[in-house]
Amino acid sequence: MYGFISFFRNFASLKIKSINMTTADKTIKTALISVFHKDGLEDLLAELHAGGVKFLSTGGTQHFIESLGYDCQTVESLTTYPSILGGRVKTLHPKVFGGILGRRDNEGDREQMQQYEIPEIDLVIVDLYPFEDTVASGASEQDIIEKIDIGGISLIRAAAKNFADVVIVPSKAEYGLLTDILRKKGAQTNLAERFMLAERAFGVSSHYDTAIHAWFAEKSSSRK
Repeated sequence: MYGFISFFRNFASLKIKSINMTTADKTIKTALISVFHKDGLEDLLAELHAGGVKFLSTGGTQHFIESLGYDCQTVESLTTYPSILGGRVKTLHPKVFGGILGRRDNEGDREQMQQYEIPEIDLVIVDLYPFEDTVASGASEQDIIEKIDIGGISLIRAAAKNFADVVIVPSKAEYGLLTDILRKKGAQTNLAERFMLAERAFGVSSHYDTAIHAWFAEKSSSRK
């Protein structure tokens, strides 16, 4: 884990130095928001709304956004599929992940996004199911398994991979970080900011998977 993060930081330094920071500025137009912890999200939503950012969400997060008086498009209206399998499948759809992973400077990607009516998603805000807290609470095995986030972790990795075009907020710890950026410059980010958030995102992803592996390893050992 630490070797990967070290590599990512070194690569970031080289990559950022090779790109003109002015041309790397990106405007946030559409944000996909899917979070477990909603406390602390209000200020970030207010800044995004002030910057004219369109909200896209599902379930409890959508209702929370609308309760603050903001319009919010449902993911279901984009994908034409409802949340299914008891909420296990919500955002796992090409119209969501295509909008995140599509490379804005790649002609082939742009053509396919137009062909399949895939909208660009410029910002992804995720806060994962609290797997470690659920384990620590002494919950049942089934409850613990249901707190293994699938869609959220996939959104984090997709947005972080496409840091050249997309901003990722991978946990509530980064709500304030992006809020500060927006207050200073409006709904815009530069490459250095996106790369920094991508690094944090892969750190969140790595920690989360490590915790899940540790739980499975312990259970596997006890069943032998």
